[in-house]
Amino acid sequence: MKINIELVPWERSQVIRHLMQFYLYDFTKYLNIDVDSNGIFPEYPGLDAFWSEEDRKFPFLITSDEAPSGFALVERCEPGGKDNDYYLTEFFVMQKYRRSGVGTRAAYELFGRFPGRWKVTQVRNNVIAQAFWRKIIGEYTGGRFREKFHPELGNPSQFFVT
Repeated sequence: MKINIELVPWERSQVIRHLMQFYLYDFTKYLNIDVDSNGIFPEYPGLDAFWSEEDRKFPFLITSDEAPSGFALVERCEPGGKDNDYYLTEFFVMQKYRRSGVGTRAAYELFGRFPGRWKVTQVRNNVIAQAFWRKIIGEYTGGRFREKFHPELGNPSQFFVT
């Protein structure tokens, strides 16, 4: 399977918006979110900024054999940030492509494209995502990462350098 990640221009932003509906659906297991009366999840807060702040926000489409299979939203943090240069804001792989190496290969490629200090966060009760990221980051860094928990929310974040 050929895996690719590509930066999505504004003209193709709908592909991210459409995939975001599946992502938000997945999160109904962990967060109190719901669809509106038309059966649509609310717009992801701040999504448009990924096309208006092109110097610090990067929307990527993940494809598998040229078919859309997920997305990643990466943010470049303010220079001189305390803990990290890059934040993996959101990362999604459609269920059909999970456990096939798509997520691993996409994550590795993203980490390689943006050398520096990274932060990846998961929702506190999404233990599947936590296991995935601990494994991937552990393999990528040879176990050289640290983990912190948000003091109020309890969400874990991994910090590491690429």
